[in-house]
Amino acid sequence: MSRQRADSQGSMGPDDEVMPYSDDETDDELEPSFEGEAEEPPGVEHPPVEARSEIGWRVKANDRPYHHLPEFQKKVFLCFKKSRYSGNAIKTYKYNVFTFLPLNLYEQFKRAANLYFLALLILQIIPDISTLPWYTTLIPLVVVLAITAIKDLVDDLRLMTLYLNVPLCFRFQESKWMDIQVGDVVRLKKNDFIPADILLLSSSNPNSLCYVETCEEPNNRLDKFTGTMRWQGEQYPLDLDNMLLRGCKIRNTEECHGLVIFAGADTKIMRNGGKTRFKRTKIDELMNYMVYTIFVLLLLVSAGLGIGTSFWYQDIGSKSWYLYDGKNQDATYRGFLSFWGYIIVLNTMVPISLYVSVEVIRLGQSKFINWDLQMYFADKDTPAKARTTTLNEQLGQIEYIFSDKTGTLTQNIMQFKKCTIAGHSYVLAVPVDWGWNRYADRKFQFMDNALVARVRSKKDKDASEFFKLLSLCHTVMVEHKDGDLVYQAASPDEGALVTAARNFGYVFLSRTQDTITIKEMDHETTYKMLALLDFNSDRKRMSIILKFPDGRIRLYCKGADTVIYERLAPNSKHKETTQTALDIFANETLRTLCLCYKDISAEEYEAWSRKHKEAQVTMVNRESALDQVYEEIEKNLMLIGATAIEDKLQDGVPETIAKLAKADIKIWVLTGDKKETAENIGYSCSLLTDDMKIHYGEDIDFVNMACECEAVICCRVTPKQKANVVSLVKKYKKAVTLSIGDGANDVNMIKTADIGVGISGQEGMQAVMSSDYAFAQFRYLQRLLLVHGRWSYIRMCKFLRYFFFKNFAFTLVHFWYSFFSGYSSQVSNWFITLYNLCYSSLPVLLVGLLDQDLNDKLSLKFPKLYLPGQQGSLFNYKNFFVSLFHGIFVSLIIFFIPYGAFLQTMGQDGEAPSDYQSFAVVTATSLIFTVNLQISLDTSFWTFVNCFAVLGSIAIYFGIMFDFHSGGIHVIFPSVFTFTGVASNALRQPYLWLTIILTVGISLLPVICIQFLHKTIWPSVGDKVSPGHLQRKKAPPAFERGRRSRRSAYAFSHSRGYADLISSGRSIRRRPQARGGLQDNIREVPHREAENV
Repeated sequence: MSRQRADSQGSMGPDDEVMPYSDDETDDELEPSFEGEAEEPPGVEHPPVEARSEIGWRVKANDRPYHHLPEFQKKVFLCFKKSRYSGNAIKTYKYNVFTFLPLNLYEQFKRAANLYFLALLILQIIPDISTLPWYTTLIPLVVVLAITAIKDLVDDLRLMTLYLNVPLCFRFQESKWMDIQVGDVVRLKKNDFIPADILLLSSSNPNSLCYVETCEEPNNRLDKFTGTMRWQGEQYPLDLDNMLLRGCKIRNTEECHGLVIFAGADTKIMRNGGKTRFKRTKIDELMNYMVYTIFVLLLLVSAGLGIGTSFWYQDIGSKSWYLYDGKNQDATYRGFLSFWGYIIVLNTMVPISLYVSVEVIRLGQSKFINWDLQMYFADKDTPAKARTTTLNEQLGQIEYIFSDKTGTLTQNIMQFKKCTIAGHSYVLAVPVDWGWNRYADRKFQFMDNALVARVRSKKDKDASEFFKLLSLCHTVMVEHKDGDLVYQAASPDEGALVTAARNFGYVFLSRTQDTITIKEMDHETTYKMLALLDFNSDRKRMSIILKFPDGRIRLYCKGADTVIYERLAPNSKHKETTQTALDIFANETLRTLCLCYKDISAEEYEAWSRKHKEAQVTMVNRESALDQVYEEIEKNLMLIGATAIEDKLQDGVPETIAKLAKADIKIWVLTGDKKETAENIGYSCSLLTDDMKIHYGEDIDFVNMACECEAVICCRVTPKQKANVVSLVKKYKKAVTLSIGDGANDVNMIKTADIGVGISGQEGMQAVMSSDYAFAQFRYLQRLLLVHGRWSYIRMCKFLRYFFFKNFAFTLVHFWYSFFSGYSSQVSNWFITLYNLCYSSLPVLLVGLLDQDLNDKLSLKFPKLYLPGQQGSLFNYKNFFVSLFHGIFVSLIIFFIPYGAFLQTMGQDGEAPSDYQSFAVVTATSLIFTVNLQISLDTSFWTFVNCFAVLGSIAIYFGIMFDFHSGGIHVIFPSVFTFTGVASNALRQPYLWLTIILTVGISLLPVICIQFLHKTIWPSVGDKVSPGHLQRKKAPPAFERGRRSRRSAYAFSHSRGYADLISSGRSIRRRPQARGGLQDNIREVPHREAENV
């Protein structure tokens, strides 16, 4: 918009630090404007208090009741209404005080097993059906639900945003973010985060106010805003340049004032944020289906036993007088009751302790991630953090990684590395001493003293023009702080170039709307700025027209070589040598741009200036008209040289990406940058390599084509589009996805992916607060996935396979026993209760927590070890049925070998111990030995606690068994423990011990043989990693000379600067780049052609 005076300027975009600038209004000047009903001088006509919009979104300053009028109410539910203007409080959590219990129970009962046990509890309340006391199910179920609910609550509390406690000055009173409403005028101070979408205000008259109407409803377009401001009876257009968006940070000004336009959920960043999603692992989903399968098997088995009950009662039970129970029930009805009774008896096929054990394992795995010192970033004292405890094994199944670029792959730090001036390149030599320049930035490093000497000699005109151009042709803002200069730039590239000029003696000191002041070596010079021709994505260059103190008019221009070379004068020198230098710089993946100038006569400038002013005020296609005018003046340029800037990657990024790629994880970079910038970074971080064919296109058959590529870079995407890309891959490829980012613009992507990872970087904590896992550096991702993820997946799969096996083996013994007990449903209640609690739980729990097939170094060294997780080969329906048949086999052995041994036996005392309690002791002992020795065979990583757990579980079994058959407990509970001395009597018989040994040996022998064959004949990927296979292969260098060049990254990455804002005195704020679509008509670009894309 056009204003009558300079406004407060700036903020930064959600993913860039564009720094604001403000007028120097004092509190006294501003106070009357913000105090409700301010008195005005007589005769001054007050403008209307509200602003009206065609579509009804109206904002009235400092009048909260206005926004709650009936006309602004919207229906919420039935006859309940609320204001359409959202409050400023937001939530990143799932639950509140009222929704926690119902919502959490709803989530928990989405697990089929919990519903299964609830149904069992209902059955156990019915006396005729119940074969076990009802409390044996109720108490474990309540404990499981309570433990899971507490864990979910703790996880959710970690997601609560801290912004509600950040005070800011509102109407000269401290206020929390959550208390701000639409229409409030707020005062923000330097380094404050912006609490809502705010219109930046400024007033030249203490008695005047600004009135705003916006012609658009709240939306998620970060690059668009349309509105109208009424001020002193006139209307002014508003666009995104006038807005400060929530989550940005105020810089370069002590304070500014603004009017809240959108608050809370209506803000643009929150509209891009997406909903909090409930995330579940693939193993969770698979377990649900397996529970359904078990339930079907349980129904079939129980139905078979129920039918057997009917036939047995009809043929035998009804004719045996000693079995009469006083109930006149026919065989069919007894079979029906027996069916439900066996449903209860055989419920241990899916023990409720399974889910408790899974949660304990996940909690332990999360703690191991938190405690991993190799993922601790000492520079910022930032450890890795597992912010959820439910997704750890999913880390071992990732197929696609979606990564942000700036701040995630890169440090967002640019360094001026090399340059070529008048055909001469300045390269690495000896570090430069900047002691001669008191304005020098001591952090700036350059390695060629020859260039410094040429500049200081003042004899090299080209070198002087080179750095003079860098100090003048830019849109950087400067702040004087504690005697030092602090530059605030539209992009890190701009800042790096101006800093380079500063260190070489050409120091940018200050600027106004129409002047720029620099210090040229030892004297200060002020240039009049006639025009600033700003950068945009089509022009790929920027220019400035200056009037020198001696009256000369000169145009300085910098931009991509592809556009600069087209506009050079025929007699321009050093084209070939500069081109050669550009190729060399590009091969080193440095970001380059060309510098040039042109002298303009006064007459030529006057004629061009008239056209320029006409284009500035045109209401139709203004940008296109300006570009045409710019073209007329930016021609016949004289080449000075070129710069080369390094965009520093985070440490370890190329190695991490290369290693993850070897693990068959496809990595996609989703960035708002332009294509060339993203491609450059793709090469520098080893995402792209020279042996790849590069394809460009828009609106392609995105999923099918892109998913066939080794690497994909999506450019010019908004936060919403990032999330849409993730959703597409999840939906159509059914793949496990991970998103990683560091800024508020990555939140939607992080929430959408199966796993969200936040990097605590330079852009606040919103990404971290919405993530499942967080750490400080991208390089830690390889350890998170290849070590913790892989271990967690293997441990969980081994745990589940064994857990299903041991419960099938235990439960199906009751099935075989039913055929020999008249289908009586007789069971040992205490053994059923303690089997999963004490006798067999601890060893497998420790395997789920501690087991390692290989150590962390080998896991990182051989990324192919990650493949089984992606393929889901360690836990699937095949493994489930293997566990089922293994359990069936073991249950047969455990029942029928002791049964055969008890048919015709005689003890040492001449008695035959063939009572069913002695038989139960032998069978149970065989089972306990078998399952504990089986987990010993499955354990890959032995520690003292593993050994203690196995031996301890067996010892606990014997201790409890002898107690239950002791005389002492019989005296205390005579009606419960009636079989005194059975255990000691049975286990003192040697042949029964021989029976136990034979049973256990036959049960384990097939497993030992199969494991031997697998390791020798069919070794897995992990089995192949042995000392004989550990051969280090030297990786080819990431960058080689002679490969195709990629350059002009600066020009492609640099955003539109502050030119129109500087020249007009408007609010200086970065204009977000235009949205780019996902590619249409894909085409393959040959390498030579791609050099000039």
